[in-house]
Amino acid sequence: MSESLSTKYNPKEIEDKWYEFWSENGHFHSEPDNNKKPYSIVIPPPNITGVLHMGHALNNTLQDILIRWRRMQGYNTLWMPGTDHAGIATQNVVERDLAKNGTNKEAIGRDEFIKKVWDWKAEYGSTIIKQLKKLGSACDWERERFTMDDGLSSAVRDTFARLYKKGLIYKGYYVINWCPRCKTALADDEVEHEEHEGHLWHVKYAFRDEPHLFLTVATTRPETMVGDVAVAVNPNDERYKDMIGETLILPIVNREIKVYADEFVDKDFGTGVVKITPAHDNNDFEMSLRHNLEPLIVMNDDGTMNEHAGDYAGTDRYECREAIIEELKLKDLIGKVEPHTHSVGHCYRCYTVIEPYLSNQWFIKMKPLAKAAIDASNDNKVAFFPERWTKIYLSWLENVRDWCISRQIWWGHRIPAWYCEDCNEINVEKEQPTACAKCQSSNLRQETDVLDTWFSSALWPFSTMGWPDKTKELDYYYPTTTLVTDRGIIYFWVARMVMMGLEIMEKEPFSNVYIHGTILDEIGRKMSKSLGNGIDPLKMIDQYGADAVRVSLILLTTEGQDIKLSEGKFEMGRNFANKLWNAARFALMNVKPGKEAASDCKIEKSDYGFEDLWIISRLNSAIKNTTDALENFRFNEALKTIYEFFWHDFCDWYLEIIKPRFNDADTNGPEKTSVITAQNVLLHVLDSAFRLLHPFAPFLTEEIWQKMKELKSEIDDCGLMNSMDFETIMAASWPELKNEFSSEEVESEMAFLQDIIRAVRNIRNKTNIPEKQSLKLLISTPEENEAKTLVKQTSFLKQIANLESITIDKDVAKPADTASEVVGQTQLFVPLEGLIDLDVEKERQQKKLQEFEKYLGIVQNKLNNKNFVEKAPDNVVAKERERESELLEQIAKLKGTIDGIPG
Repeated sequence: MSESLSTKYNPKEIEDKWYEFWSENGHFHSEPDNNKKPYSIVIPPPNITGVLHMGHALNNTLQDILIRWRRMQGYNTLWMPGTDHAGIATQNVVERDLAKNGTNKEAIGRDEFIKKVWDWKAEYGSTIIKQLKKLGSACDWERERFTMDDGLSSAVRDTFARLYKKGLIYKGYYVINWCPRCKTALADDEVEHEEHEGHLWHVKYAFRDEPHLFLTVATTRPETMVGDVAVAVNPNDERYKDMIGETLILPIVNREIKVYADEFVDKDFGTGVVKITPAHDNNDFEMSLRHNLEPLIVMNDDGTMNEHAGDYAGTDRYECREAIIEELKLKDLIGKVEPHTHSVGHCYRCYTVIEPYLSNQWFIKMKPLAKAAIDASNDNKVAFFPERWTKIYLSWLENVRDWCISRQIWWGHRIPAWYCEDCNEINVEKEQPTACAKCQSSNLRQETDVLDTWFSSALWPFSTMGWPDKTKELDYYYPTTTLVTDRGIIYFWVARMVMMGLEIMEKEPFSNVYIHGTILDEIGRKMSKSLGNGIDPLKMIDQYGADAVRVSLILLTTEGQDIKLSEGKFEMGRNFANKLWNAARFALMNVKPGKEAASDCKIEKSDYGFEDLWIISRLNSAIKNTTDALENFRFNEALKTIYEFFWHDFCDWYLEIIKPRFNDADTNGPEKTSVITAQNVLLHVLDSAFRLLHPFAPFLTEEIWQKMKELKSEIDDCGLMNSMDFETIMAASWPELKNEFSSEEVESEMAFLQDIIRAVRNIRNKTNIPEKQSLKLLISTPEENEAKTLVKQTSFLKQIANLESITIDKDVAKPADTASEVVGQTQLFVPLEGLIDLDVEKERQQKKLQEFEKYLGIVQNKLNNKNFVEKAPDNVVAKERERESELLEQIAKLKGTIDGIPG
């Protein structure tokens, strides 16, 4: 006989064992096979600087569910793994290491610095990959890629050259987002905006020809006024019509500037007069182009003021602001100061306030690429789940600006552009040219900038498959099928992958995009290091097991909604894992080995008990509903379907009902057919349920399924059970419906009987009658069909509800001293005479009621205390409100119980 399961489920005993088994036996690996339909996913590549956080845990659990499920459905599945070089983030980490050793990147030089980053990557870059394996991720690790490996670097250079030669990449001076800390340009969507409480300073600019008269300019950034090249008013503003064309004296630096008319100026903002600082403001830059004004850069790349700031050269931009304000006050050039709330951009990596900064950068023209992506979405070639994200995605594409792709850092893909030192021609090629294409000079200097990290990430779906080479993987797996990601990178990554896929491959990179929610703490805040509210998934895996973590996350996830998470919520996953283990253990202990000749093992439809037919029909419903939910990316609904079926239908009802068939029968006695039938049904349902559960809880289901597989070989298989001739449950087929067992009638009958049994149990609970005490039940029902069901299932009801007798009629009068319940139009009566002392029971319940009301008073006094509500932490107040709600519910139930006791 097969070895039985241990008494207690211990995930540490099985998880590493099975992951190693799957990996060593090639169950994660996929090869192109034209006899099978492909299903492929590319992982959102985590940064090599990263460690697993709860967002990764959710994202990769969802992908793993899809891959395992589709593989069981017969697809040839590929989950392409890999990591991202994370330019700025990785460079910052290595720079910090250098600083600890008393040096910096400039001191050691570019080549040596790049070598140190590769050394760091070799030592630490695979940390998150090891952590993903602990989660159970079924990635094809033999194909693991890195955004700066040789193949992907080739793809990046090829793409850049193609887009440049097509006129979609250009270089030019524009105002970009500049991080003074990282000393690099940032794309618009790498800037995180936050509301700041600032000021609007009204600064007086004197007229050159009438210095006692002033034009008052409103600004939020006095430090940049030394870079003003003009001021502007709206041409339709009657207040300033006569001043257009006049010359003003710029305070602090005493430079002459003119007044221009421009319809961009908002007459109602501030004074209706704005300063034009083209090198440090996007809108001002656009105005300068319209009026042919020369920009003036007044800051260095580290956020300090340069020589154009006069006496303030060398000061930090914010120190300069304060100093200029003081000087303006001394000169009586500040009219008034208004409080002003405005949106301020921060670097998404270091959170330094970004500086709008005129710089010579590389850009991609986005409008032509965006049009193709918009068309693909409108044609439903790229569909979002939940669908609401389509509108947000399209809105970004429709309003997209050119993408600044150059970064002034050293770690990353160096731009494949070479400047001719003799004729200034820019040469862009995939490989380094030997001579200038224009003048044939060999005096070439390569661009020092690197590409935005998201440039290489945008090529991920096809570069990982071998492009630009024509590979069998690219031909078979591309386009990929599904992308699973967080809403935070719809613009960074999803949109750009679609645009690049359509431009380079002429095919969308995936057809379905599932956007999952963000994980928050229990009071709805984002998890962050600064708040100290993060939950380490590895710690939770160690404490509860990987399956419990996965199951808990999916049970908490509703379609695309954010998740409020606390450590205690992982108990629900652990409890379910224990339930699965214990139920399987019961089955394995009660299914006894023994075989007859195949011809002797035959189960007729009439051999199945009512409960057998019901549980197989319920299993059919669970299979259908789980599959439908997964097809539509409703992961929570899929798991809840299995959870409800297994915990309630199978464990709470079916196992309890069939226990007597195992307890009272001998497999060689007259009840043999009943026992064999129960064995077959039990193992079939367990096997099917564990296959449904496998994508969600891979380790536990594998361990138990292997035990069932051993046992199946030792008992009579009468044709009901699925084939288990697979090395692993991963390779087993997804459960199929046994339509001949689907019966709405049986399920409806059982639902009615369950309501009757629950009603009897309610009577027991309310009157404190123990389960072991048999009862007499009187049923009054006007419904003929219900009466027929009750008569037909009398023996079943007696067994499950422990009833001594059942009386069924159309009109049963309620006897004295009787407890009652109502199920639809059916009334149930249980005579209490001789079972309980009604007066004692009523007194017991009233004492309990008084205790609850006393406790409620304490809780409500707290909540009525304004001091407590305002000063206590939000989660403490929330818990007290929850207690109040629970107590009110319990008190209402107790009052109903007391009212229901006769006498």
